[in-house]
Amino acid sequence: MIRSLVRFARLYLLWPLLLCAALTITWTGIAHGYSFLAFNLAYLGLAACLFLAERRWPYERAWLENDGQIGVDLAHTVLNKSAVQVLVAVGAVFGVAEVARGTELHGVWPGEWWLPAQVLLALVLVEAGLYAAHRLAHEWRFLWRFHAVHHSAPRLTFINTGRFHLVDTVTSILLSQPILFLAGAPIEIFKWVSATTAFIGMLTHCNVEMRFGFLNYIVNTPVLHRFHHSRDLKEGNRNYGENLMIFDLLFGTHHYARYRPSVRIGIDEPMPASFLGQMTHPFRGLFGERDGGRGKGASGGPAGRIGA
Repeated sequence: MIRSLVRFARLYLLWPLLLCAALTITWTGIAHGYSFLAFNLAYLGLAACLFLAERRWPYERAWLENDGQIGVDLAHTVLNKSAVQVLVAVGAVFGVAEVARGTELHGVWPGEWWLPAQVLLALVLVEAGLYAAHRLAHEWRFLWRFHAVHHSAPRLTFINTGRFHLVDTVTSILLSQPILFLAGAPIEIFKWVSATTAFIGMLTHCNVEMRFGFLNYIVNTPVLHRFHHSRDLKEGNRNYGENLMIFDLLFGTHHYARYRPSVRIGIDEPMPASFLGQMTHPFRGLFGERDGGRGKGASGGPAGRIGA
């Protein structure tokens, strides 16, 4: 009986507890002026916890095998996370909120609200841009070329959380962050949104057996993201939300089912194995194809990529 209760608690509480722990460490750092140090400590601590959890309670044991991409995944992660932190740091130096106050939208941001309410509002606003960027990356061949780097991973694990082409990352930033900038959100809100997105992203990709219940209709969970990486387009072209599922629910792209998602993920089109190869691959023949989204080739017919 006790063992069953412990297992039940672990399955349903591990995800929110890990997220809350990482956010608490980050909040402490922001409150004391050590936001970047605290975030990186929380990020590395969360990675360490997931490393142990994946080996103790794996969702798919086959995904524990080395796919030969660990070094490449880490290189993508370092590049992308560093770029994001540099942008946030630059925003802090130049004072994004102060600059925004010179626009016509001066005073729009509800700075008098309770901080968690401000963060929630920011997450919803940013999610609109993140959803659009992600969906475009699947439906527009030009952007899919870069997004395919992420979906070329043959397994899901916290290690390949940051496996994104830099162009893919920049596109998401350009379509999401200006919303907060124009609204005059303070730099602390940018930090909160960036940290929350990073933590949820790592938890979303982790190979840990967990249950989520109603959370599958609120936030992006590992279960939803495993469907998103499916080779079946009916599952793969769904669940575009980065943090929240609000826009997937609004636009009919939310997909959740009680059956176990297929563990056969990845893409059928070629993708170089090296980091430099993956960075340059999307530019090859870039202007020699007509637009066609994921699952469509230059002529509009089926392509090697049939799922993401």
